[in-house]
Amino acid sequence: MQYPLPERIGDPDLLVGRAKEFRLLEKWLNNIPKLLSKSRVILARRKSGKTAIVQRIFNRLWSADDLIVPFYFSITETKKWFPEFAIEYYCAFASQYISFSERDPAPIDRPFTMAQIREYGVMKAADLFVHDVDSMKTDLEMGFYGLMWKTAYTAPERFANFYKRRALVIIDEFQNITQYVYMDRKRQVGPDKTLAGSFHDVVESKSAPMLVTGSYVGWLIEVISRYLQAGRLKRQFMNPYLTPEEGLQAVYKYAESLDEPITNETAEQINTLCMSDPFFISCVVQSEYEDKDLTTEQGVVNTTDYEITDPSSEMSMNWAEYIDQTTDRINERYAKNILLHLSKHADRDWTPSELKDELGLDISEIEIRKKLEIMAKADVITKGRSDIDFRGIRDGTIYLILRNRFEKEISGFAPKFKDDFTAELEQLKKHRNSLQGRLNNLVGKFAEFQLFTDFRTRQCFPLSVYFDGVKDCTQLNVTEVRMRDKFQRADGKEMEIDVRADSACGRTVLVEVKKTGEKIGIAPTRKFVEKAEAFAKRFPKKKILPVFLSVGGFTGPAMRFCQEHGIGTAERIHYFQKD
Repeated sequence: MQYPLPERIGDPDLLVGRAKEFRLLEKWLNNIPKLLSKSRVILARRKSGKTAIVQRIFNRLWSADDLIVPFYFSITETKKWFPEFAIEYYCAFASQYISFSERDPAPIDRPFTMAQIREYGVMKAADLFVHDVDSMKTDLEMGFYGLMWKTAYTAPERFANFYKRRALVIIDEFQNITQYVYMDRKRQVGPDKTLAGSFHDVVESKSAPMLVTGSYVGWLIEVISRYLQAGRLKRQFMNPYLTPEEGLQAVYKYAESLDEPITNETAEQINTLCMSDPFFISCVVQSEYEDKDLTTEQGVVNTTDYEITDPSSEMSMNWAEYIDQTTDRINERYAKNILLHLSKHADRDWTPSELKDELGLDISEIEIRKKLEIMAKADVITKGRSDIDFRGIRDGTIYLILRNRFEKEISGFAPKFKDDFTAELEQLKKHRNSLQGRLNNLVGKFAEFQLFTDFRTRQCFPLSVYFDGVKDCTQLNVTEVRMRDKFQRADGKEMEIDVRADSACGRTVLVEVKKTGEKIGIAPTRKFVEKAEAFAKRFPKKKILPVFLSVGGFTGPAMRFCQEHGIGTAERIHYFQKD
């Protein structure tokens, strides 16, 4: 797959999990060519991975070179003049349409100007481009800014219909259109909050459906309910957390990409304390905590505590703005007490009357409700089943941040997160015997990560600890471990080793990993021998130790072939655990 749209997540491999979300969206995408897909909105709080998902969808569709033309546009938190916004939107669409048509990724990262788009239209006899550019230029000169914008926002549907294609309109942070587009050039007159209503009709398009996201759920729901009435956008709520298995995979991925030492045991600890929150995990693994050590339990506790409590940590700084949007408007103790209480007891609805009695609040129920309404609009709590019911967000990450910000002010005692984290890991230790089982069950998903981590943790060991049939059983002293290590053989062809471990004695372990549930036959083992031989020719001074991990096992001929060629074999990882 190609990545013409640079993904904000960085390394594409860092997008792990989200199987449920992608499964729903894949089914929806497959129905677009049949004109059966209704526009939808993905709703989730910030740092949940929404942008990563929609950008990956764009790149998948672009790489498929099929009927669906993807268009991605992010509405940033930057004040823009209305005509400027219209031109930017149209140039982005036209450039991405041309990129898709010409199989050239360049225009996506460097959008064409209006003049370049017109020139392309003339050269390719694409009259729609020529007409649109001329029309928008005339409307700009005459001050008909609304007509400029109409040409821009209707373009995806018009092009899809005219050229008998389909388009997918992806708008990231859609709610910002009501706050950052100004009608006056100096950007001093308030923004046009009704601009979202422009999409009132095109959002119903089946030839160019929309996929909309927003990080402020309450605000976005209010916008689409007011301006895109009658349920024109199907709502898809997204859990900010990964499954425990996906979270553990994220820990391994970030640690490997950042070359951060961990152990299989601390990987489980990081995932547990971070609640399988991918953003939280990334903050801990790449934390700049001065004494960070993610190979020990105490090091994991200290680093996680730093990310929650230190104002300069990435975790704290990223959540500060989100929380401050609310506390600036309700900056007094009663409101903070209510917010913290609802976050702590997010498993049920609360009425103003119940909160008044439970918290002993010396204010009226009307005042309590006003504060609750403000918090609901700011997305730090949600509305309950009835108009007077309110509920905290079931989000353990936000709760930790709220405790750090407000608990001392409310109760007089600062939270002791290190004690809490240590107690949580003690509970994990009680299930220590099951850890091996969980890791073994997951080996089919990311065996190379576990083996890579275990090699780095153990360092000194004979290869026979992991693999049967190994002829060289002398102890290794591992100095470097690499995953997906690429090299070129003599004819220039690029080859890849799943896991490579270099020992101080000059020996090199080459590991081939197969994660399928079926037994492998002789063909993969022969290919591995060819790869090992090519590596040996490329690095003649190294003594090569070839081994093969096949989670699904080996057929009889494949096992005999490995034995004849001195290849060690394994069907599981003998997990190394520190005492």
